[in-house]
Amino acid sequence: MSSRTRTTSPASPARVTIRDVARAAGVSLGTASRALNRSGPVSDAALQAVERAAKALAYAPDPIAQSLRTGTSGVVGLLVSDLANPLYARIITAVEIRLQREGYAMVVGNTHNSKAQEELMVDLFRRRRVDGLILGPCEAERSEYLDQVSRDLAVVAMDRDFGEHGSGVHVDHFRGAYEACRYLLDLGHTRIALMTSDAALRPGRERIHGYRAALQERGVAVDQALVRSSRSAMDFSFSDALALLSAKDRPTAFICLGTRILSGVLQATRQSGHRVPLDVSLICVGDGDLPQLYSPAITAVSWDLEAVGTAAAEILLRAIGDHEAGADTKAAAGQEVRLATQMVLRESCAPPPAAGA
Repeated sequence: MSSRTRTTSPASPARVTIRDVARAAGVSLGTASRALNRSGPVSDAALQAVERAAKALAYAPDPIAQSLRTGTSGVVGLLVSDLANPLYARIITAVEIRLQREGYAMVVGNTHNSKAQEELMVDLFRRRRVDGLILGPCEAERSEYLDQVSRDLAVVAMDRDFGEHGSGVHVDHFRGAYEACRYLLDLGHTRIALMTSDAALRPGRERIHGYRAALQERGVAVDQALVRSSRSAMDFSFSDALALLSAKDRPTAFICLGTRILSGVLQATRQSGHRVPLDVSLICVGDGDLPQLYSPAITAVSWDLEAVGTAAAEILLRAIGDHEAGADTKAAAGQEVRLATQMVLRESCAPPPAAGA
């Protein structure tokens, strides 16, 4: 008869509690609590005894108990539409660095540019008792929704619409698109295609307005067929760019959002046999590795991504302070930080080819 040996995994060590610290320090539970939380009168001798005991026992405060006691969690939520977008990575890092300096942790979520997903994630974050939220662009930007969420939670809008009493960070996408279009007009282009994110989102809407303003200023009629915006990215940009380049009256220049849309446009130019910049000029909105390393290097509309993240974190920290102090956030006017764009000139733009070329 075979015998069986039962093996058991070692039990996890019991969590050290404040009662253990008080017992080791030889003080009351109340004294230990006041010493550890710096929340009341404690003698120097008792304070030192508690600190020694806590260090010897490797005591760590229970975050749930702390949250219940203080009404704060020390955690901030951040939602963006697409975590795969490398532009967001730099913004998120900047937010995290600034928040960590104040002792906050950050939880990041992906809305997939879906209103329903955003509302689900916001509800989840609220139930997890986050101290504040930073919300990036999403499918349907309703300032009333932000007003509703901010009634009992610090909220900062990042490159999206917010109401009269809301706060947020905006990049001047109008000016960026305006200057990019004007630069191409100065080179002699009049057939300029714009490929950007959904016009329902503030960045896409502002770029379209800036593009139109530059054309109208020069007396160039706006051809709506050259303005392409969509929720999706590379798939739409490749098919749309290929269709535009195959048309008889094709565009001689493109302004396109970086990363995936830019990749789709580059694929379309290659497949259609058009050379950058000899046959078609190209400006991307948002700088990164692809426009810098592509040959020829691509002229870009750039802005300080780290400044976006830092500014969003700064505004949120002030809003959290206002909420904790019980300030009437509705009585105060909202705060907007607006960041400028700049053109980074490289090798992807040239005068349009001669007619018939």
